[in-house]
Amino acid sequence: MAIRRKKHLASGALAVAGAALLVGAVVAQPAAAVDLPHDSVAYFSAGTDLTGRQIPVDISNSDCQNLPEPALSAVNFTASNIKVYYNHDCRTGLPDKPNDWYYGLGSSHWANFSFPALSYRVVD
Repeated sequence: MAIRRKKHLASGALAVAGAALLVGAVVAQPAAAVDLPHDSVAYFSAGTDLTGRQIPVDISNSDCQNLPEPALSAVNFTASNIKVYYNHDCRTGLPDKPNDWYYGLGSSHWANFSFPALSYRVVD
């Protein structure tokens, strides 16, 4: 019986240690570096982490829109999705490298871009 008791105590101690580790990891999480909006809104930002000048997105317009200045981040807290392009006129590809790449900014998401965004299209 002592052997069974030791196994039981060992598994209980393991469970307690695991719970303590989990609580410590949750408490030690850093605060978000981005101030996210709490409204239904979509916009591009000139800086990373939604900083700098904001460029609003017209969610009702599904035509290609060129941005007035390059954007390094964006937020989309609407029901629509946004295709973000690294070239003007919604041309796919990386800057100076034609291919079929674009960034899909989904509904209820925000992102920092690897390259400056230059145009976008709202899609359902």
